[in-house]
Amino acid sequence: MAIIPEKYLDLLQRKKAFANLATLMSDGTPQVTPVWCDYKDGLVRVNTAKGRVKARNLKKGAPVALAIADPDNPYRYVQIRGRVRLVTEDGAAAHIDSLAKKYLGKDKYPNAAPGEVRLLCEIEPTSASGMG
Repeated sequence: MAIIPEKYLDLLQRKKAFANLATLMSDGTPQVTPVWCDYKDGLVRVNTAKGRVKARNLKKGAPVALAIADPDNPYRYVQIRGRVRLVTEDGAAAHIDSLAKKYLGKDKYPNAAPGEVRLLCEIEPTSASGMG
């Protein structure tokens, strides 16, 4: 597992920095989506809902990449490449609520659709580099 340089951890832990998450479609073409993220125990964590394109692409072992720009200075960013370690419903609802707190200042995720099933995805970094 790669270590994310300390000087970029603020982008994952403290700032409201969106990650552009790149996944691969079943035909091998790339797909990119802006997502909320956090970082815990050396893993980048994102959240999605069952049925979405990125949810179909985020399978255990799948390669992914994230580019996270500093919202205060877009010339400063970190790029992380890795593999999906885990996708689970367990803890996913609490995780999206914690991301809503980080990004929106709300205790509960306000945009859930009726019957929506959330997925927590853990990404194990294999390389990390940045600029700025």
